[in-house]
Amino acid sequence: MREIDRAAVEAAGDFEKISEMIKEYEFFILRKTAAACGRFITKSDDEWAVSLNAFSKAVEKYDYDKGSFLSFAELMIRRSLIDHFRAESRRGIEISTDPAELRKNASGEAEWVRLEISEITGVLKAYGISFMDLADCSPKAGKTKKSCAEAVRYLLMNPGMIDEMGATGLLPLKIIEENTGVPRKIMERHRKYIIAAAEILNGDYPNIAEYLSYIRKEADE
Repeated sequence: MREIDRAAVEAAGDFEKISEMIKEYEFFILRKTAAACGRFITKSDDEWAVSLNAFSKAVEKYDYDKGSFLSFAELMIRRSLIDHFRAESRRGIEISTDPAELRKNASGEAEWVRLEISEITGVLKAYGISFMDLADCSPKAGKTKKSCAEAVRYLLMNPGMIDEMGATGLLPLKIIEENTGVPRKIMERHRKYIIAAAEILNGDYPNIAEYLSYIRKEADE
């Protein structure tokens, strides 16, 4: 077990120890915040405060089952920033209809969509899948789209299988075929798409998920 993981567990609930960890990993927090935002970040930026709070929460919520603490902290920072940009975008729309402000809101919205893409890209990388692969591996024919949608819906109804899929990197072809009747050949041909769609719809990616909203409709028709 790495020292940082042990330190995070021991620091939970201890304000002084959490403060010490923040001071020690200050550069890590700034670097991960800048990477998520795609620009240079200083301690004067709102994003720094968001990430600082996220790091503290990561210490409080971390346990050894979550894997590496630093990986968990990075995930918490990314998700907190996504929530921050969503809130800022909604707030801007609510308080102003000035064209300049609306353009700013649109830019903010694009920012947290980009963060969603950045996060799901990391998830898909474990499967050897690139986010850009989806355009090439997406089903085109209506019957094939419906079959893929059925396979994805089965996984969503059994989230434990998605967890296992993430751990093994394998799509449970036999189980899906036996329970849905979706031909194995179709799933093998569209493996990347089915995995990506299941991870996106099962995760916290509401904006990307909009592009896959037809899946439940296709499966229910």
